Amino acid sequence: MSRLPTLFIPHGGGPCFFMDWDPPDTWDRMADYLRHVPNEVGNPPKALVVISGHWEEDVVTIQNNPAPPLLYDYYGFPPSTYEIKFPAPGAPAVSARVAELLGAAGIAWKYDNVRGFDHGVFIPLKVAYPRADIPIVQVSLLASMDPAEHIRIGEALTPLRDEGVLIVGTGMTYHNMRTLMASMRGGANGRSADPGSERFDDWLEEVLTKESPQQRVAALTAWEKAPSARAAHPREEHLLPLHVVVGAAGQDPGRRTLKDVVMGAVESAFQFG
Repeated sequence: MSRLPTLFIPHGGGPCFFMDWDPPDTWDRMADYLRHVPNEVGNPPKALVVISGHWEEDVVTIQNNPAPPLLYDYYGFPPSTYEIKFPAPGAPAVSARVAELLGAAGIAWKYDNVRGFDHGVFIPLKVAYPRADIPIVQVSLLASMDPAEHIRIGEALTPLRDEGVLIVGTGMTYHNMRTLMASMRGGANGRSADPGSERFDDWLEEVLTKESPQQRVAALTAWEKAPSARAAHPREEHLLPLHVVVGAAGQDPGRRTLKDVVMGAVESAFQFG
């Protein structure tokens, strides 16, 4: 099997793809992108390793549950969104391989044998892989929020790409909830974007698609120095899955596969390899 790419995909807002919005097309462009992810990937993966912005632990924690339930970790949405089903299986053999690779790199890890998929996993992947027939292992972020450590995690997991495993980070390239909610209340129509989100997204595109692999690692390690960085991410948990994906990308070039404007901010997706 040829080497699989690595992906950073936006997971939207809560169960956004499975409910009504005003305006009705708010999430249509992002959902259409997610539906085409399998085509972008090419060879069907035998499993997915997913890093979401919604799971943090003191040490890297590996989901090791053969039948993960769903964690409806969003609040105040329509009752129907708490009945969403996504019965993708876990993959204990892949969990063991993740543990082996982390251990070989000197990265501390532990298993979680009961945790389910949070909405940063099942919401976008239900759009991308609706049959839920590909096993998934979720891996946590580090609560330290150390950008270099998350890149190192990705570097350790790189061999999975040659073993039929797709490494996916899910988050948002812009995640200032105050700005997003204010824009929604003001009637954001998807035609204009917060200038700070434009600046930060332009920086991301430059770093991820035009700089050398060494330069992009250095830039992401110091991401707080980017234009409007802290305005885009008051807290960086929705950005750090990108660091893992970039670490796993190695020398592969990056490209932006989605640029959308949602709730008054630019949101993008990136693919490496």
